Amino acid sequence: MPSINKVILLGHVGKEPDIRYVDQGVCVAQVRLATSDRSYTLANGTQVPERTEWHNVIFWRKLAETVEKYVHTGDFIYVEGKIQTRSYDDKQGITRYITEIWADDLKLFSTKKDTPTTNG
Repeated sequence: MPSINKVILLGHVGKEPDIRYVDQGVCVAQVRLATSDRSYTLANGTQVPERTEWHNVIFWRKLAETVEKYVHTGDFIYVEGKIQTRSYDDKQGITRYITEIWADDLKLFSTKKDTPTTNG
């Protein structure tokens, strides 16, 4: 039976995307995306605080070029992709692991220019 590796995220961009061009001009974009669970109160009165999870999302080629042109800090975006984990050895020789979302789809829901500003 085949397995499925599918992730759907809807969240806010935490900082400006990191854009690079690699072999033969292929664009790669990395985005820090925040998703949050709202705070709530249990029946016994216990307060459960809001919890924010940060995701490293990697975009390639045309999707990365779209990110480069249109995605900025604070934007609200939808991402579909798959989870990939990689490892590396740091300067002390300790093996570190990084979990990333490799994006297959992107939808822009709101951008900075859509956000109303107030003068005051």
